Amino acid sequence: MTDSSTRDEVIAATQHWLTRAVIGLNLCPFAKSVHVKKQIRYVVSEAHGVEDLVVELTDELRLLRDTDPESVDTTLLITPHAFADFSDYNDALFFAERLLDQLGLAGELQIASFHPHYQFEGAAPDDIDNYTNRAPYPIFHLLREASIDRAVDAFPDASDIYERNIDTLRRLGHEGFAAWMNEKK
Repeated sequence: MTDSSTRDEVIAATQHWLTRAVIGLNLCPFAKSVHVKKQIRYVVSEAHGVEDLVVELTDELRLLRDTDPESVDTTLLITPHAFADFSDYNDALFFAERLLDQLGLAGELQIASFHPHYQFEGAAPDDIDNYTNRAPYPIFHLLREASIDRAVDAFPDASDIYERNIDTLRRLGHEGFAAWMNEKK
């Protein structure tokens, strides 16, 4: 992303990814409910590095902790100006996890990771399995542990989600996934 890209464009691209990949392919069966109820907070970060991220992340973690889940259940902190390199993103994620502990929020909130070049350990860069966590921008997804617990209770086969996602993406392949994502809905 260039600095001229607007906040609205970043959010629109993120929402397209969420509705087409995450919800449309049912990669996360818990996402549809909070999306439909408009309980997702989209925050476009101005961070250009870890120091900036720590400030914004601290604010967002505290806001999520202090906000009624019926209003905001989860936050997508989108970092279009930083962490284009997946290794840099992983370094930032390490600091984000430490911050969660320092704020005393581990066990109450957690951070899920999404990145345009997401790569599972041991996977090749172009492995379709990586696409379960690929997003248009680096994203720090802030979630409430209580919401995850409720979702898991409502979805009895939660432990099978990862395997089902891999099967879905392998059936689609790279071309099928790209075609699916390019559809406008």
